[in-house]
Amino acid sequence: MQGRISSPPDGGYGWVVVVAAFTVMGLTVAVLKTFGLFFVEIQQHFDELASTTSWITSITIAMFHLGAPVASSLSVRYTHRIVVIIGGLLAFSGMTLGSLGFNTLWMYTTMGFLQGSMQLNICVCGALMRPLKDSCVPEAKSFEAQRSLCKVVPKTEKKHASIITQKTFNWMLVKRVEFMLYAIFGILAAMNFFIPPLFLVPLSYSLRIDESWTASLLSALAITDFMSRLLCGWYANLHLTRTIHLLTMAVVLISTSLVVLPLANNYLSLAIFTGFYGFFFGATVSIHITVVADVVGMSDFDSALGLFMLIRSTGGFLGPALAGLIVYMAGNYSMGFYMAGATLILSTVFLVIIDQLQQKKDQENQTDIKSKQQILFFPSLHFLGQRTGKGQEQVMGV
Repeated sequence: MQGRISSPPDGGYGWVVVVAAFTVMGLTVAVLKTFGLFFVEIQQHFDELASTTSWITSITIAMFHLGAPVASSLSVRYTHRIVVIIGGLLAFSGMTLGSLGFNTLWMYTTMGFLQGSMQLNICVCGALMRPLKDSCVPEAKSFEAQRSLCKVVPKTEKKHASIITQKTFNWMLVKRVEFMLYAIFGILAAMNFFIPPLFLVPLSYSLRIDESWTASLLSALAITDFMSRLLCGWYANLHLTRTIHLLTMAVVLISTSLVVLPLANNYLSLAIFTGFYGFFFGATVSIHITVVADVVGMSDFDSALGLFMLIRSTGGFLGPALAGLIVYMAGNYSMGFYMAGATLILSTVFLVIIDQLQQKKDQENQTDIKSKQQILFFPSLHFLGQRTGKGQEQVMGV
């Protein structure tokens, strides 16, 4: 008889890990997205150009992505708990040093003390991420159960075999066309993900909106972002639409919202357009990692995610700085939003190509399955066809 898991293998502790991961995301990505609140003050304090100040965000985003493959490799080696704790200590150290604020060069590598003190909570979250126990499924005699990595092994077999398999980082994913096309999409998308939060507050200042209302714009963005992640994640789980189709639609809508957002001329219209942007941004973020698994499969997902983040870092590094340069040359913050919208529209081209390649591959697989089924259900006809073919060859040979 096959053993069945009647309850979660971790006893329900996985929900603690979910809360810890949620908090980590809030203390990293969410904090980074609030940098726009301080953009104008930092620019005026150091008397620098918008393009120069934008490099603070660019370098932070680049390091955020560059650390992904390193963290993936270290997590395989030393567990996620240790890696997250070390990451929290590094974030705290960098942001605490940033409170000294000597100059922009100093700010390029550090952040503020207030944010840095919050980063220590990442270490607490990391401590909660304990690994699963080695065994959680009763012994079974079936072939599939014996292949399972989570089963009880008799004492006599423990001397000769280990149930733990060592994972290695698969760098050969760069040779897969579909993955590299999706990585290019990631570069173009990362160029623009952090531009709206960076320039939203300065844009509101240019519209002479009262400073007491500007922070609420980022709050509206965050609320709609959160609601969209839940809704879109739920819908994607229903599998009513191919995930890549859903992602393409979300990217088109987010680019449209970015193009129309600068058309706002007062607080209400700006808040409405910001809400639309936040909703479509949340939809995009909630499913774009899922597409990585669809492209490479779950067996290579860990390596693919780290490698995807590494390649995508180039977009995060160049995007805000390039947008800052365009804003400086045009003398208008609206140009940053137009650049982001146009680049996102361009990124959908690669999603369409990937979808076409996947559909072609699915059709080929279905054809192979049908041919095998015909051989299985009508073996005599298949044998007769082979004999007939050989007979024709012999006649032709004569």
